[in-house]
Amino acid sequence: MRDDEFEFIRTLVYERSRISLDDRKRDLVIGRLAKRMRANGIEAMGDYCAMLNAPENEDERSRMIDAISTNHTFFFREIAHFQLLRERIIPEMAARARSERWQRLNAWSAASSSGEEPYSMGITFAEGLKDRGLNWHIEATDISHRMLKAGQMAVYKESAVTPHTPAWALPYFQKGFAAQSGNFRVRADIRDDVRFSQLNLLEGAFPFAEPVQVIFCRNVMIYFDKPTQEELVNRLSKMLVPGGYLVVGHSEGLTGVQHTLEMIQPSVYRRSLTP
Repeated sequence: MRDDEFEFIRTLVYERSRISLDDRKRDLVIGRLAKRMRANGIEAMGDYCAMLNAPENEDERSRMIDAISTNHTFFFREIAHFQLLRERIIPEMAARARSERWQRLNAWSAASSSGEEPYSMGITFAEGLKDRGLNWHIEATDISHRMLKAGQMAVYKESAVTPHTPAWALPYFQKGFAAQSGNFRVRADIRDDVRFSQLNLLEGAFPFAEPVQVIFCRNVMIYFDKPTQEELVNRLSKMLVPGGYLVVGHSEGLTGVQHTLEMIQPSVYRRSLTP
């Protein structure tokens, strides 16, 4: 990949997704775009750049963003966050729900990828709210249409489920047999309370009005520059109820990012209860 080709790709990706690709990501870009080039029968990167630049190829530009932005994930990744959700956040918010007359608890998986994160959240809510008489709902958003379709299907290879899922959560999956042998599907009662929708986190208004008690926005800000991180954190903060939680990836944190949140522990932040 020539420097001018990498610069074209980097600029296009930033304009479309705000993902910042420095030179250290060059090999990643080459590897991921090679699949798109093969799919289009193109051998030269220059020809693929020309295709992306053509006005009529909006679908391929979207597929290219999908290829660049998709991350490997699995159920209960960074499990300490789900332990915190189950042991602290859900009980705290359930207690407030009674006094503040909330009809349900709302959560948001802001970079849901193929669904493992929001379903892990949903399973944790279902378990944590068992016998409390309180409903829950999760918004799951991602920039990738392909990943959203996978999330809506809710069918996963065993390797994404059993090595990482705690024993208490396994009953929330249905094990496949015959043609589906080796696959697991999230139970319908969990799927019914997780809504998937396409969203660029930095463009336009968020597509839901109700404030949320907790937002997971993990392993996505690492791809943004500091001004973009700051813009995103402040947009997300406004969606939290007072006292609500923002959870970011363990490798991210908000060092160097101006914000109004209180750090509870590394990667976990809380909106003030008072204005």
